[in-house]
Amino acid sequence: MFAHVGDRIVVEGARLGEHRRVGLVIAVDRVDGTPPYQVRWFDNDHTSLIFPGPEAHIEPATAAR
Repeated sequence: MFAHVGDRIVVEGARLGEHRRVGLVIAVDRVDGTPPYQVRWFDNDHTSLIFPGPEAHIEPATAAR
């Protein structure tokens, strides 16, 4: 998985009853774009460090890089 600042990360619920979470990647510490990522979650505006699992995917930012 590779991400850039400004991309969205989508984490699908892994278990019954868990909801999908969507956040904005606000920091990528590694030059090659691999995890971990600092993410600001849209549902509660909190930030967290995430090591995404197989239930996550990146939606690239629409603006040209």
